[in-house]
Formats: sequence, structure tokens, C-alpha cells
Amino acid sequence: MKKTQYSKTYRIVHWAIAISFLLLLITIFLRLTWMNKYNMAAIIQDYLKDTGQILSEEQGIALAKKIRQPMWDWHIYLGYVLVGLFSIRFLLPAFGQMKIQNPLGKNLSTKAKFQKWTYIIFYVCVIVSLVTGLIIELGPKEFKKPMEAIHVLGIYYLVAFIILHLIGVITAEFTEHRGIISRIVSGPKNKVKKKI
Repeated sequence: MKKTQYSKTYRIVHWAIAISFLLLLITIFLRLTWMNKYNMAAIIQDYLKDTGQILSEEQGIALAKKIRQPMWDWHIYLGYVLVGLFSIRFLLPAFGQMKIQNPLGKNLSTKAKFQKWTYIIFYVCVIVSLVTGLIIELGPKEFKKPMEAIHVLGIYYLVAFIILHLIGVITAEFTEHRGIISRIVSGPKNKVKKKI
């Protein structure tokens, strides 16, 4: 079986997208857990009670939102980075790089079709997330709420895709595609000719 070789361009775009998604997930995770506005408001209110000052729940939440705003700004910046990276990703096939998966190709095994459909579904979900994110930030205010309702679903497909992707890569590494991890990390190994 022929081993897939990954060009430098492919590897740079792949890892830039992967790192951006990881950082994006961290901002979502923090927002939903430790930096949840209700948790932070409760901490602020408890602290202020000990000093004899009182904040209403609304004031506590408003203060909590201000404290976590810089973290949420990073979520927005990473969204813009991903818009740029995916624009590059979708332009590269025109230059013979990073071809788009075709799940309808003839003679594909069930496994290959599943892999290719997974990527297609992932790309569609990413496009929906990026477009809704842009509308939330740059679009009319009346679209913000419905777009947010769609945008927040992104965490589910992203986590599901990361899990499937990791399982697939690890399985491939130990079965028919040995060395796939090293090829996507460091690229093709050039064989050095021995001098006689």
C-alpha cells in the first residue's frame, strides 16, 4: 500500500487549524466551567459580603462578564484566524494541495467512504460555525440570538470530530498506515545516499 506523503504546506495548514481549534475549545471550556458568569458572580458576591459591600446578582453577573471579556475576545480572534485558515484550506486544491475528500469515488471501501463523509460533514459544520460566528460579530443585531443558538452547537461536532479523528489516526498508525503520525508531524523522510 502506498504511503501518503504530506507536503510542508499541508502540514502547516493542518497543524495551524488543529492548534486554533484546541485554543478555541479552551475558551469554550473556561466559559462553561470555571469562568461561568454565574460562578464568577457568586465568588465576587461572597468576597464583597466579607468586606461589608453588597452587589445584586445582576451587578455581579455584569462584573463577571467584564472580567472574562479578554478571554472571550480571544475566542473571537481565533474565529477570524480559522476563517483565514479555512479559506486557504479550500483554495489549496486549486493548486494541487490538500484535495477535498470525495466519498462518491468508485472502488472505495466502506471504511474509506465513512472517513471521507466524516470530513465532508466536518467541513460543512465548520462553515456553518464560521458563518454564524461572523454574523454574530458583524451582522445585524436582530440575527444575533438565532445565530448564537446555532453557533453554540459547534462544540458537539468539534469534540465528536476530534475523538473520531484521534481514534482513526491511532488505529491507522498501528495497522495499515504505519508512520502516519511521523509523516504528518515531520513530513517525508529523504533517504540519504551512502557514499561509496
